[in-house]
Amino acid sequence: MAKSGVSVTAGAAGGPGFKKAAFPKTHIAKVRQARRINRALAEVYPYAHPELDFESPFELLVATVLSAQTTDLRVNQTTPALFAKYPTPEAMADADPEVLEELIRPTGFFRNKAKSLLGLSKSLRDDFGGEVPKTLEEMVTLPGVGRKTANVVLGNARDPKTGEPFGVPGITVDTHFGRLARRFGWTESDDPVKVEQEVGALVEKSEWTMLSHRVVFHGRRICHARKPACGACPIAPLCPSYGEGETDPVKAEKLLKYEKGGQPGQRLQPPADYPGEAAARAASTGGVGPDAADVDRAGAAG
Repeated sequence: MAKSGVSVTAGAAGGPGFKKAAFPKTHIAKVRQARRINRALAEVYPYAHPELDFESPFELLVATVLSAQTTDLRVNQTTPALFAKYPTPEAMADADPEVLEELIRPTGFFRNKAKSLLGLSKSLRDDFGGEVPKTLEEMVTLPGVGRKTANVVLGNARDPKTGEPFGVPGITVDTHFGRLARRFGWTESDDPVKVEQEVGALVEKSEWTMLSHRVVFHGRRICHARKPACGACPIAPLCPSYGEGETDPVKAEKLLKYEKGGQPGQRLQPPADYPGEAAARAASTGGVGPDAADVDRAGAAG
């Protein structure tokens, strides 16, 4: 039995005595429900972590910029060659744009992303002595870096010299986090900054970074966008949106992804405590399909 009072074993959804949760209506109700969900997700995903491979703050920053409009797996399959050629901001700042574009082509929107990487690398070199800054205010001055990217880096990177974590709590509002925050009733907004502010008011600041990981893990593995696996959801008794997806336990079980579905994760080098399998390296360094390339030529932002 979880500390939240909700069993986190699969099959809790729709079982005997199951009662669908109501949407919290008051601020205090939202606080209580959000913290219960956070505690329950901590039991379901004690190994929650960033799903981008990185070994330095600069690598995490670059990988996060590349992760826009694509999967973390695709980024992880792309960055080994990228970081081998450009291991530092100074090296990437001097990159030939066409060579850089070709290296990151598999992630899509490669022209816009290359422009951002060149811009942020030059800023790191010229304005920050080649070091990734440790404040949100400084991070968002880097080209192509918004609050989401800044929060990822500040909450998960470590100082390359001391090994100490940056340790700046932040809520990372990607598509998964925003979707689940609305399903849980924490917000009604589609605006990432407003979602960040509203959810931040519900959960202790010290929990912001890990809450982000747990919610994103849940969104990727169980609470999917088109067909959530409600019948296999271990936190279903806490969810006011139960029933939006498949409620039959057997059918829902088949919808589970990554380690919950017995499949490899997104990292090529996952943490030691990750219970699933490492992802496979890319079979080739070929480009992306014409759809992504066409969109990039149209000037869509990464």
